[in-house]
Amino acid sequence: MLRTIAGRSLNPRLAALLLVAVAALGVVWWQRPSPPDEASASLIAPLDEAPNSVGFARATDPNGMTFPDAFGPHPDYQTEWWYYTGNVATAEGRRFGYQFTIFRRSLRADVAERRSDFATQSLYMAHFALTDVENAAFYADERFQRDGGGAAGATATPYAAWLDDWQVREVGEDRYQMSAATDEVTIDFTLEATKAPVRHGDNGLSPKSNEPGNASYYYSQTRLATEGTITVGDESFLVMGNSWKDHEYGTSSLSDRAVGWDWFSLQLSDGRELMYFQIRNEDGSLEPASSGSLILEDGTVRPLTLDEVQLEVLSRWQSAASGGDYPAAWRLRIPSEAIDLTIEPLIADQELRLSTTYWEGAVRVSGSAPGGAVSGYGYVELTGYAGERAPSV
Repeated sequence: MLRTIAGRSLNPRLAALLLVAVAALGVVWWQRPSPPDEASASLIAPLDEAPNSVGFARATDPNGMTFPDAFGPHPDYQTEWWYYTGNVATAEGRRFGYQFTIFRRSLRADVAERRSDFATQSLYMAHFALTDVENAAFYADERFQRDGGGAAGATATPYAAWLDDWQVREVGEDRYQMSAATDEVTIDFTLEATKAPVRHGDNGLSPKSNEPGNASYYYSQTRLATEGTITVGDESFLVMGNSWKDHEYGTSSLSDRAVGWDWFSLQLSDGRELMYFQIRNEDGSLEPASSGSLILEDGTVRPLTLDEVQLEVLSRWQSAASGGDYPAAWRLRIPSEAIDLTIEPLIADQELRLSTTYWEGAVRVSGSAPGGAVSGYGYVELTGYAGERAPSV
């Protein structure tokens, strides 16, 4: 979504983070924690010096997103992120989840005045997390980089987004190579799109409040067949499964009332996918612009309004590390579509405690839909539960 968490003026899913920066559904953090070290601080510092969005483009035109340009960077918008999540397993059934996100934050609106390839126009941040279900283990790391000199960046044709050697690159028609590594875990995947990109909201224009321009351009690749290798310590595993990609860009998206959001991306066994996000306000209400998309097996998109989705929290989990009190299981119903789903985390602790704290984790889905029982897997992102207000795009 807002994910897509930069959804975002920086996002948790950036700017999740840059400002966090960071969606689900991208952004300026209301309250930004201290960066992890001096190097990161030097990269983030300019955000404090020039936090306003004057001069940046805003998402207002339902016809403003075109492909293949939408795959690449949009530095005339202040915040952007490329967000991948996925569930994979070995042939024997050992299951893993992963998140790989690259966030971009423009420092200035006058992009045409850049005089050198080494001048810094944007700051990039990346989050990489791995869930090892069998061992109930969760690994998360982040990196920061300037775009000057090509150390971080993105391109539309051929498509690529990278920060140092954390990267995803187009290697053929609808095929991509992804790799990221820390001292503890590594992923090396090939992803293949099995459905065309899905435009959310009004032809890709995704409002986050009723204020003009408080919106992002938002599309997803909702079913990316995934195979490759995961390494945990000195063990390597051949895995297969499905990934989901969100790409959002904009300049502002959350209202002053917003304190966080809940974002869901679900891949169902009947060939359909479901994206839903709800923005929580400080008075306990939900932002009326909260919405979703039901993607049919043939790729047809059925937009969903807030009133059409019923979300009930079934249990909660409290982080001993951050004190954050999170929803931990849900019942999601769409009565007009006869959909009734139960959503449960694969492990409880999938909290990213990096330069910002939020929960994003792999989930299991079970329930019913027209045609009978359905199951599946997905990802959920929860921001604003650990003492930090949500960012806005």
